[in-house]
Amino acid sequence: MAAGCEILSVAEARAADRTVETHGVASLTLLENAGASVARAVAERFEPQPVLVLCGPGLNGGDGYVAARELQARGYSVRIAALAEPRGGDALHARRAWGGPVEPLATDLKEARLVIDALFGAGLGRPLDGAAAGTLEACEARGLPIVAVDLPSGLPGDADKPLGYAPKCRLTVTFHRKKPAHVLHPARTFCGDVVVADIGIPAAATPEVKLWENLPDLWLDKFHWPAPDAHKHARGRLGVVSGGLSHTGAARMAARAGLRAGAGLVKLFCPLDAVSLNAPHLEAVMLQGFDTDQDLGEAASALDAAVIGPAAGLGDPTIANLFALARTGAALVVDADALTVFREDPEELFAVLDRDDVLTPHAGEFERVFPGLLAGSPERIAATRAAAVKAQSVVLLKGPDTVVAAPDGRASVNTTTSRWLATAGSGDVLAGIIGSLLAQGMGSFEAASAGAWLHGAAAAHAGPGLIAEDLPELLAPVLRELYRRAGEP
Repeated sequence: MAAGCEILSVAEARAADRTVETHGVASLTLLENAGASVARAVAERFEPQPVLVLCGPGLNGGDGYVAARELQARGYSVRIAALAEPRGGDALHARRAWGGPVEPLATDLKEARLVIDALFGAGLGRPLDGAAAGTLEACEARGLPIVAVDLPSGLPGDADKPLGYAPKCRLTVTFHRKKPAHVLHPARTFCGDVVVADIGIPAAATPEVKLWENLPDLWLDKFHWPAPDAHKHARGRLGVVSGGLSHTGAARMAARAGLRAGAGLVKLFCPLDAVSLNAPHLEAVMLQGFDTDQDLGEAASALDAAVIGPAAGLGDPTIANLFALARTGAALVVDADALTVFREDPEELFAVLDRDDVLTPHAGEFERVFPGLLAGSPERIAATRAAAVKAQSVVLLKGPDTVVAAPDGRASVNTTTSRWLATAGSGDVLAGIIGSLLAQGMGSFEAASAGAWLHGAAAAHAGPGLIAEDLPELLAPVLRELYRRAGEP
């Protein structure tokens, strides 16, 4: 999987730093490269102007001293204010190489027009306070743009939010790989634009990665495009189970999304009393009524994937229908009511799932099926990974930072999203997209990750005024661009 998507925890990033010298790279070289990368990123975005660099006593501060030296060489007027003298090592070397004056931290910002926050990096384990907090607060009060080195001070690298105060930065320059705080919400809102700089850490020094930012490079090579001689059955057969007479729209949206996302054949299954209501609204989506769960199981026996849950109802029939689908061997997308209906006995659900299935809860549904897990975890990645192990299925936890996790520990965090998805029915469309990708033969982790990305990218095309019914029709231009990126003829 593409290195550009990889995310390292703070411990993993430190492990990579510690092993570089065994690969022939000096630690001081990394520090010099990091500081130069900060200066380069600043120069690409801000014309020469008075810059105040705030340096801490550790390696983050060392990066700041190098960035100051590099910016000064580029014609910027640079001042440094330090929280304390470097403790030694490479940071002290960088301090001495600066050679110019170093002021104490203060809220008197003088003529500064741009601030570089090199006080603390990803490993800060306590709230930001004292002169460090006061100076950054003064910078924000003045409306000065702030550029963070690695992470905004006060925002731990593995966290989804600051421990207390952290500045809202215009730009963050991090090194080698992103960290969880760069992608989780609301932490990422403190980072601004994030630049990942290559500072020379060899790939061999990087630990095994099991966490990625959900971008097309993660799964595009697993996407199933139709062959020149494809027919509808070869492109995947998807079923969607509808609710009863007054609860049919959600399933129709899921089915429409499944068709738009590429499944060759999509069939809507509904109770017999809902056939006459569904029929006038369907064209390419096929329709089949059923009377009992046994009838559903027989009718769905040839499916590659099935979606159950959107407005399915919270009674025993939904449980029986899910069990019937599970017996077919089709990959399942279990959403909405088909999750909540098991709130009294989630283990009953887990017992019939397998590793090809995908659960797609929002936070409330997650709590019903995995009670206490989200509240008891340090952040959403850990909670979703634990849920995937518990269910022995892929779990997609919806939100502004949708997390997908597999039982083997792989996880992705989706940052391609839109506030306009906060509308009724958008989750039903997501379930249909994922079901379609499963039906086409994509692996469950990749299908859930790709589905979340497609869903967000389609919404981004629409912006204000989006309603869920729009989303399936917005998939075509997104898929067309992916097709071009994949280099397909």
